Amino acid sequence: MKYDYLIVGAGLYGAVFAREAMDAGKKVLVIEKRDHIAGNVYSEKIEGIEVHKYGPHIFHTSDREVWNYVNRFAEFNRYTNCPIARYKDEQYCLPFNMNTFYAMWGVKTPQEAEAKIEEQKKEAGITEPKNLEEQAISLVGRDIYEKLIRGYTEKQWGRPCTELPAFIIKRLPVRLTYDNNYFNDLWQGVPTDGYTAMVRRMFDGAEIRLDTDYFSDRAGFDAVADKIVFTGMIDRYFDGQLGTLEYRSLRFETEVLDCSNYQGNTLVNYTEYEIPYTRCIEHKHFVLREQLDNPKTVITREYPATWKPGDEPYYPINDEKNDALYRKYRELAEKDPKVIFGGRLGGYRYLDMDKVIALALSDVKKYL
Repeated sequence: MKYDYLIVGAGLYGAVFAREAMDAGKKVLVIEKRDHIAGNVYSEKIEGIEVHKYGPHIFHTSDREVWNYVNRFAEFNRYTNCPIARYKDEQYCLPFNMNTFYAMWGVKTPQEAEAKIEEQKKEAGITEPKNLEEQAISLVGRDIYEKLIRGYTEKQWGRPCTELPAFIIKRLPVRLTYDNNYFNDLWQGVPTDGYTAMVRRMFDGAEIRLDTDYFSDRAGFDAVADKIVFTGMIDRYFDGQLGTLEYRSLRFETEVLDCSNYQGNTLVNYTEYEIPYTRCIEHKHFVLREQLDNPKTVITREYPATWKPGDEPYYPINDEKNDALYRKYRELAEKDPKVIFGGRLGGYRYLDMDKVIALALSDVKKYL
């Protein structure tokens, strides 16, 4: 065998695995079907502005090992994620906090906010939430659910909230303070020279082949390495023999505007169902004040899309049916000693960046 590891996919999981394997003296070949490294965290300069090509990515973690690890490859700014939500001609702070509750109801204390939420929960008669709608009303009341959650979520997932599992909304931050920081983690920021530069440093010394699809010569690629690290769709690896796992996809429309500041914030969510995109990203705000003297700005509107085989899969649909199918594929995977499945698609679950890195570090230690 020419290589110790064939790594399929040049995203974060593949980059961490490659780095650690090379540091342990292993030889790796990385192949990537796209024309660039860094997977969905890929960023590139447009009009001098670092643009997140596949949606906004803010690094955040409370895991000291992961934070120290990424700081080996990038310097991070002190970016704080404070998105806002627009519903018709109304505007609210995210995450749901005392600023949101004041704008919605005029309440000024945590006790008043709690009482209002409890009142609306009782009116809805919810004791044990059975779906996303009931879970959301239990967390923040019916007014906020109707204006800021329902339309956005139904656009995002392409189905009514009453048909979505309750756990989806449980990761939504709700706090009874006037803190607009979306994340509670100890460390947060964006690489000062972009995610692509960070991932390129992780891959330093690796042999990488872009525009290369593993499935175009599967037998040939299998023959060149002792082990395969596969970060693509697990059902695709097994040729869909048990059925097809479902995903949601995304479509992005990016535009250069002749103004220095379009919306005054990095992220603005559009929560009414009638507006087809879920959010608008203004990329220059990721770098705080440094780009505001640029006379142009770059925005991206993000549209949820129905996924079909061949489209880019972004969000696994972790309902009962798909999770049961994934478990069957997992059983197949455990019988294949040559392949290591990793990342968001290999594990069929949504993962924040720090969780991808932590998982890769854990896996590489186990296999090395």
